[in-house]
Amino acid sequence: MANVKIQASKNGPLLVQGDVDIVDSSGQVMQSGARFALCRCGKSANKPFCDGMHAKSGFESVCSRQVS
Repeated sequence: MANVKIQASKNGPLLVQGDVDIVDSSGQVMQSGARFALCRCGKSANKPFCDGMHAKSGFESVCSRQVS
């Protein structure tokens, strides 16, 4: 995981890039891959993954430093 990048997008999900395993609370791998979008708004029907509901719900980021 030396080359993993997690970026908070403005008013959207956390963008994860790199060779990553998404693991549930019991330690089981939910999904493996090189790119993921993780929900920050709490409205996704596919948590922990983003399904685009942030745009429909009017989610606004609360970050000290905005990244687009």
